[in-house]
Amino acid sequence: MSESVPPEVRPKPAVPAKPSHVAPPSSVPFVPSPQGTGGEGQGSGRGSALLGYIGIDTIIEQMRKKTMKTGFDFNIMVVGQSGLGKSTLVNTLFKSQVSRRSTNWSRDEKIPKTVEIKSVSHVIEEGGVKMKLTVIDTPGFGDQINNENCWEPISKYINEQYEKFLKEEVNIARKKRIPDTRVHCCLYFISPTGHSLRQLDIEFMKHLSRVVNIIPVIAKSDTLTLDEKTEFKQKVRKELEACGIECYPQKEFDEDMEDKSDNDKIREAMPFAVVGSDKEYQANGKRILGRKTPWGVVEVENPNHCEFSLLRDFMIRSHLQDLKEVTHNIHYETYRAKRLNDNGGLHPISSSGQDTQESNL
Repeated sequence: MSESVPPEVRPKPAVPAKPSHVAPPSSVPFVPSPQGTGGEGQGSGRGSALLGYIGIDTIIEQMRKKTMKTGFDFNIMVVGQSGLGKSTLVNTLFKSQVSRRSTNWSRDEKIPKTVEIKSVSHVIEEGGVKMKLTVIDTPGFGDQINNENCWEPISKYINEQYEKFLKEEVNIARKKRIPDTRVHCCLYFISPTGHSLRQLDIEFMKHLSRVVNIIPVIAKSDTLTLDEKTEFKQKVRKELEACGIECYPQKEFDEDMEDKSDNDKIREAMPFAVVGSDKEYQANGKRILGRKTPWGVVEVENPNHCEFSLLRDFMIRSHLQDLKEVTHNIHYETYRAKRLNDNGGLHPISSSGQDTQESNL
């Protein structure tokens, strides 16, 4: 009696077989792309982009494509006395003429009697990424003899943007993408006195730090010596701590130890002693942005001369998205919760009966 031979065991195919009624696109077998970015299948007769590497890490590429199409919004407010170089610094930060002064400002324009809020928007494109940048200027702040409650128009403007976003959000037929006019960052310019903060500086940051991300900067820091600059920065930090003012990034929002370590270095460097300039000079065989003095050129992007490069790296490279998230998840949510709670959970969109009825629904 002959021995029975077991049937040959064949390995299962790595890719599930297609149904019998579907013909293969070609005789060449399909080979997954090792690049992992959704490359085309090797055997696709029509060059379909749907065949390629499959992995959960491809969601990053999907998100990138989505955001590339929609673009980004970033709204920055500059606050400080006239003559501190607010417009120049913003232009230097983004290497573009984006400030109000660069568009519709004239030297004959008088300083307003009260604080006025003026904004100008630009679309900046770099490397295929589009960003709508809005610069909000506050001419007239701190320029009067009596500056009592001069921060109130600024606080009102910030809350109005939250209110505008909230109204769009609670609509029944709301927009797919709500226009974001909320202030994501407020650069507060401190005069380089070398002594201490003014009472106006303390009151402004005390009132506004609860509703917006404030980043203090010492303007025109090249007017201070190195020792004066170091001493002034230490005084400002102590005064802010004594008054209970927390500037961005706040310690309570550190998510993990890595964030805490990075943010601690930033908090130790605040307030940033900066110099802004939109003029180029020749130095060391290359063109640089700087301010010319009788003793040489103050290089804006040289860390040994000022902390502009540190501020730009912090604001744009590492924390721009976090500024937007803290604005939405913390400041806006705080305003939203208070607004809805004060209104009994209902938010009337307008005084008309129809809008009120829709809001109640």
